[in-house]
Amino acid sequence: MTQTIDLSGKIALVTGSSRGLGRHYALHLARAGADVIIHDINRSAAAEFGEAVSGEAVADEIRALGRRSAFLTADLTDAAQVEAFFAAAVDAFGAVDIVVNNAGGDIGARTPRPDPNDAIDIHVDDIKAVLERNLLSVMYMGKFAGAHMRERQTGKIINVGSGAGHVPTSVGIIYASAKAGISHYTLCLSEELRPHGVNVNCIAPAATYTGRFLATRTVTGQEGLSRLQKIAEPDDMAKIVMFLAGSGSDYLTGETIICR
Repeated sequence: MTQTIDLSGKIALVTGSSRGLGRHYALHLARAGADVIIHDINRSAAAEFGEAVSGEAVADEIRALGRRSAFLTADLTDAAQVEAFFAAAVDAFGAVDIVVNNAGGDIGARTPRPDPNDAIDIHVDDIKAVLERNLLSVMYMGKFAGAHMRERQTGKIINVGSGAGHVPTSVGIIYASAKAGISHYTLCLSEELRPHGVNVNCIAPAATYTGRFLATRTVTGQEGLSRLQKIAEPDDMAKIVMFLAGSGSDYLTGETIICR
């Protein structure tokens, strides 16, 4: 029997959702009945890789599905901005039931990706930029969203790591290490929030077609590969996020689903 995911009456917040995988997560949540708060670092970020006109345009897509939405901006590497952003979301919608900590990326301080992108020759400011964007931002959101959900004694936090954090690599070492850290943080935060009925889980996506992915990487031929060998489509990852957001995962916490 197929179980339909019904998120009617739920309020979801997806970071980095004006583009890329975040936008797909947001649209799937809305189609399941959730009102969705769209976020990005600024209003122009959505257009960087041609994936959407603007963050507000993505919020309009959500509203067209009959759901409430709003577009809010914040730099998630700044704890004060995260606190104000989350408070604004709660003020606007009354509560937040689901948080998808999606924002991140192997992005340098000055370049689309750190260059060099190893452990030794990488620039120090790139180390800082990658860790702040991928690990500290998740911890800041976990602090403020976790406190809100602890008070309400309910909620779901879905952290987004990466399959890169679970295999050895010689490229993107800082990024991979930050994503591996998210998995352990997920495990620890889940134990802190377990007595309060709050689920904390993580998805570690495989390489997936997005605008940024195509702009920063060269894709080799996919002919002759099985669907489990090919680069993933956004819907492949969104379906897993939906499982973690829905009632089917109500007794699952502290886990990382690794896609590889």
